[in-house]
Order: sequence, then structure tokens, then C-alpha cells
Amino acid sequence: MQRRLLLAAAAAMTFVPFAVLAADVPPDLAGAKLVTAAEVEKLAGTGALIVDARVASEYADSHIKGAISIPYREKSIKDVGFDAAQDSFNLGKLPPDKHVSIVIYCNGPDCWKSFKASTLAIRDGYTNIYWYRGGFPDWKAKGLPVE
Repeated sequence: MQRRLLLAAAAAMTFVPFAVLAADVPPDLAGAKLVTAAEVEKLAGTGALIVDARVASEYADSHIKGAISIPYREKSIKDVGFDAAQDSFNLGKLPPDKHVSIVIYCNGPDCWKSFKASTLAIRDGYTNIYWYRGGFPDWKAKGLPVE
């Protein structure tokens, strides 16, 4: 019995790292420019739209100063091959001008919402999507303006 438990525990420890790797948000996104906090600040200063893709309650607690809330409601798998039909993101809240600069963020590199929202915006024809992969945790850690 003890041997079976040890084998089961060893098998579980072998499997877990692969599951974690499968959920990692990619380091880049075709069609979007990956940006840093400093670049987000500059873009905001030039009038770029800053979109918080986190849930509404997280936005209400605190968000990047000037950002608007367009929550990405996620039911699909956390993978680049996600099925957007399972999710909800209101592209109608984005400006009609597909050339406007839009920064999209969520809860950092472990959060898929900004990746998925950026992907949908690109698929919808937006040409100036900036993906802030570091997201709100990075912004807040740098002591940048929040509201």
C-alpha cells in the first residue's frame, strides 16, 4: 500500500510541472506590440486608450489611472488556441477607428485575459494594439498612478 502511494505521489509531481507550463502566457503576440510600464505611460500621455480586461470588481478596487473597464469573461482554455466563442469581450466598447492606439492589460504574465482581448481586437482589425503583459501588478509595483 505504501509503495502504491509513493508511486502515485511521484507520478503526480511529474505531471504538475507540465500542467503549469501549458498555462504560461506567451511572451509575445503577433499583431500586438509588447510594452513596458514606461511605454504605457508615454502612450497614455499621447491619448492612447488604456483598457483594463480584469473583472469589474478588480477594476473598481484599483486600476491604472485613466483606464476604462472592458472585462474579458473567460471560459475557454488558457492556451493560444483558445475558443473565443466560449468567452465574452465587448469589442463594441472599443473606438470605431481601427487605427487608434489601444493598450490592453490585466493581472500580469499569469493572466490570459489581456492576451485574449488583444487577440480578439487584432482579429477585429485593430492595427495599433499594445499588450502590457506585466499588467496591473507591474504598474502598481512601480508606484505609478492608480485610481
